[in-house]
Amino acid sequence: MQSRFNHIALYVADLKTSTAFYRDIIHAEIIPDPFQDNRHVWFKIGEHNQLHLIAGSESPETGNMHFAFAVPSLDDFVGYLNRLAIRYEDGKGKTGQVRLRADSVKQIYLQDPDGYWIEINEDRF
Repeated sequence: MQSRFNHIALYVADLKTSTAFYRDIIHAEIIPDPFQDNRHVWFKIGEHNQLHLIAGSESPETGNMHFAFAVPSLDDFVGYLNRLAIRYEDGKGKTGQVRLRADSVKQIYLQDPDGYWIEINEDRF
């Protein structure tokens, strides 16, 4: 079961300033944001890679600064984690739960051995 790098998410202090920096200085391409909540700006930074800027934070202890991998089947990946007894959550603190994003992509969060948060999603390759 191969995973592919998907995105990096950065929580930023000033969404307008950070958006201008990545758009005007880095020349990253803004792409549609499925949340449409004025808290997110998404950029294309590679063929299948994205940068997500997010204003503020709902839960500072869970998933704020993270990077993400996409897998072909999140259900298969969750089954694999369960067999290995590896803890994961929905990004809102609910252990063993899967979250459905606004764009209907399934996602979970887990931590690496150093405590860095990793999102795993079932993205559309």
